[in-house]
Amino acid sequence: MGITGSIIIYVIIWWVIFFSVLPIGIQSNKEVFKEKIGGMDPGAPKNPKIGTKFLITTLITTIIFCVIYYLVKTDLLNLRELLE
Repeated sequence: MGITGSIIIYVIIWWVIFFSVLPIGIQSNKEVFKEKIGGMDPGAPKNPKIGTKFLITTLITTIIFCVIYYLVKTDLLNLRELLE
């Protein structure tokens, strides 16, 4: 696996994991607005904790990528042989 392929696989795994982790722990503003406030969605989360979710996503992705990289390097996961 080359450097370009490794980066592409890492980024794809990162985004899939990020969108999986994103809704965890979200609490919406359950306040009833008496007047309509422009630019404020009542369903928007109070504190989405994006920085923490970036860190969790990066840690999970790194572990998954290391496993995939090991499987490819040891030829336990070889798609070229399966396609022949």
